[in-house]
Amino acid sequence: MPVSQASPTGKHGPLLVLLLIGMVAMGALSTDMYLASLPDMTRIFNTDVSTVQMTLSVFAIGMAVGMLAYGPLSDRFGRKPVVIVSLVFYLGASLGCMLAPDIDTLIVARFIQALGACGGGVIGRAIVRDIWGRDGAAAMLSHMASAMALAPALAPIVGSFLHVSFGWKASFVVMAAFGGLLALLTAVVLSETNHHKDPSATDPTQILFNTRALLGDRCFMGHALVVAFAFGGLFSYLSGASFIIIDILGVDPGHFGFTFLAVAGAFLVGAQGGARFTRRLGTARMISIGVGIALVSSITGAVLAWAGIASLASVLPCVAGQFLACALIMPNGQAGGLGPYPRLAGTASSLMGFLQMGVGALAGYMVGAFHDATTRPLMTTLVVCSVAAALSWIGLAGRRRLPCADRER
Repeated sequence: MPVSQASPTGKHGPLLVLLLIGMVAMGALSTDMYLASLPDMTRIFNTDVSTVQMTLSVFAIGMAVGMLAYGPLSDRFGRKPVVIVSLVFYLGASLGCMLAPDIDTLIVARFIQALGACGGGVIGRAIVRDIWGRDGAAAMLSHMASAMALAPALAPIVGSFLHVSFGWKASFVVMAAFGGLLALLTAVVLSETNHHKDPSATDPTQILFNTRALLGDRCFMGHALVVAFAFGGLFSYLSGASFIIIDILGVDPGHFGFTFLAVAGAFLVGAQGGARFTRRLGTARMISIGVGIALVSSITGAVLAWAGIASLASVLPCVAGQFLACALIMPNGQAGGLGPYPRLAGTASSLMGFLQMGVGALAGYMVGAFHDATTRPLMTTLVVCSVAAALSWIGLAGRRRLPCADRER
């Protein structure tokens, strides 16, 4: 039975869902696992905070660039062969990171690693759209987001243990093993889900035509940008978390990962709530709720930061609010933006991912560039991202923000 006709409880159902979760979680795993190593890496490589943070920002840039290619490639050649190539690429680049002798080599290797990692995210979301269709994709992405909350919860804890026990290289060995396992599972479990392959999908003229159509669609862009700015807030925290928690607030590196339990718990609550209430309230209302939470939590955090208040009790609840908001916004925004384009799901997912990672890279860079040994740069960046998300959602998705009509009827 083809996967596209199988329910999640079919022959490979549970394993298939785990595989898709692994694909979509590759980006989070690749950033969260080595966060505890960042402060020590400034000393190991004899460099400064902003340069070490470039290993995160350049990863986001690589993800953004790669995402533009994987969607059209999977629309033309199918999801399975393209994602296998990306996973093998990721495996090799992870080993390259582990062997990097200096910070410049590591930055380059991280860019290459991102080119492999982004295939899983782009194609994984397109596969969800292929299998569960427009109506089921939002709920399925929310269920997947619930399981994906384990990545930001467990990866920093595992990474902290690996760093304290074996050093910074160990995290990249685990990433390589993870990529190899996903490649093997993809070869065994996944059947092709793209049954409408488009031979012209990789034609430059067609890509430009499809991209212009998406960029000109206010509803698509409203969904894409609200997702991008929500992710920008999340990624800005990832970029500065280890320096804030370890260097500024004085938490031991071995305990750093446990601080992520609070924010991951908030993400899990949001994902579970999204999965439960999306069908009842609709994707647009869930996004609006998420935007409101992001505004309140970010503004509260900024007021505390500029008042000189910096502690775990002041930082973590505000950041947890951002993660809760992201869990409500991202799956609903992705499903709402991809829904009207079933035959261009790969290309639409690529463009959405490009915007998401591009904003994430910029937000992460801002936190590093304005690093001043306080929480002010982070909290100010969170406010900027939240306000931009609200303006994008209100201004582009339309005043009533109803579900987008199917553009391919």
